[in-house]
Amino acid sequence: MMRPKKPSRRDFVRQALGLGACLPFAGLALSEVNRSDKASVATVNSGAISPDTEKFLDDLERANFQYFWEQANPKTGLVKDRASVRNDDTRIVASIAATGFGLTALCIGEKRGFISRSEAQERVLAAFESLWAKLPNHRGFFYHWANINTGERVWDAEVSSVDTTILLCGLLACREYFPVAEVQGLADAIFARVEWTWLSEDTALLPHGWTPEMGFLPYRWDNYSELMMMYLLGLGSTSHPLPEAAWGAWKRMTFEYDGLRYIGSFAPLFVHQYSQAWFDFRGKRDKYTDYFHNSTIATEVHRRFCLELAKQFPSYSEDLWGITASDSVKGYVIWGGPPAFGPIDGTIVPSASAGSLPFLPEPIMRVLRTIKDRYPQAWSKYGFVNAFNPLTNWYDSDVIGIDTGITLLMAENLRSGFVWNTFMRNETARRGMQRAGFKKE
Repeated sequence: MMRPKKPSRRDFVRQALGLGACLPFAGLALSEVNRSDKASVATVNSGAISPDTEKFLDDLERANFQYFWEQANPKTGLVKDRASVRNDDTRIVASIAATGFGLTALCIGEKRGFISRSEAQERVLAAFESLWAKLPNHRGFFYHWANINTGERVWDAEVSSVDTTILLCGLLACREYFPVAEVQGLADAIFARVEWTWLSEDTALLPHGWTPEMGFLPYRWDNYSELMMMYLLGLGSTSHPLPEAAWGAWKRMTFEYDGLRYIGSFAPLFVHQYSQAWFDFRGKRDKYTDYFHNSTIATEVHRRFCLELAKQFPSYSEDLWGITASDSVKGYVIWGGPPAFGPIDGTIVPSASAGSLPFLPEPIMRVLRTIKDRYPQAWSKYGFVNAFNPLTNWYDSDVIGIDTGITLLMAENLRSGFVWNTFMRNETARRGMQRAGFKKE
């Protein structure tokens, strides 16, 4: 088996963490972050969605769902990491994270009538049986990349803490949405097998992964990012719970851009989105901040950053913005900001804005409509292609599972809050947030 041509986006983010073009306000009291900025960013979800927006999002979700239905193996439940929308795709590499999005997609697909309940439940059960009895795992954690047909490890993949977490979020969503004994029993068994205490045996900062050849990877989840969902699930575990102190162990650096302050890191926009696809932070805060509003600010900052880039790349405008780790004409890259990092060249990444739909609905709908109306080559049977560059007329031939997934889940959360409401019925999620100190505002 050939090794991957691209590192994971986490590898790229590790490289970016050393960037220092925008210094964090380390001395700023974290409890004050966002409080003074609430008037600076429009309140979201304050009114009903227009019929036009509802129709647009329904079409988008239907297309996104087809990726997870067609590009999954119905016997293993595994979902391809990526697929071509222009040619027959014979690749066999699945992503355990894309599979987590895919499990949640089955809930959305049944709710929206894209498939029948029997079809959805049959696919969920096949996936759960495969995860429980067939896929290789180490102390309950799964390998990042797997053969879609057999579940076998490929590319010398690591046992990944965050990708397993995304899978578990999908698993717990299905557990709540399909309340049958077999689904719930398998979900409970798969989750209980995960040894969070193994990850935290000698550190409060969880490692990124482990391999049989090298042991634990040297990297730790130590800065604000998509790590929130991982720590919260670990805190919510009853079989191998993380200590409460783990929630306060990672850094929450504060940044300021154009007068807006927020907790962030030197990383792309997706780090503000992934945990919030499942965990409902609306109207809640811990002792540090309101994370929903924090992501709203981070998205608005990114929008303003792209508008500033328009001086150099005229493709960016109020109608067209959004950069996050993605494909490019030069291959898979990490780019974004602020601060600016990566070989920014005017490329647009639809999932960058779409993944923040609940945070800034109106500005983002403006972008998504622009892409679909003005750039038809950026639209496919699975929704938006991963990336395109209107300055050079380059259009990606692929969609990527996790980017299609964050688009689907956040579109549904904007429309109905369905993923949040379903996932948060799970005792594990509620217990994790309670142990982390979340309270209603």
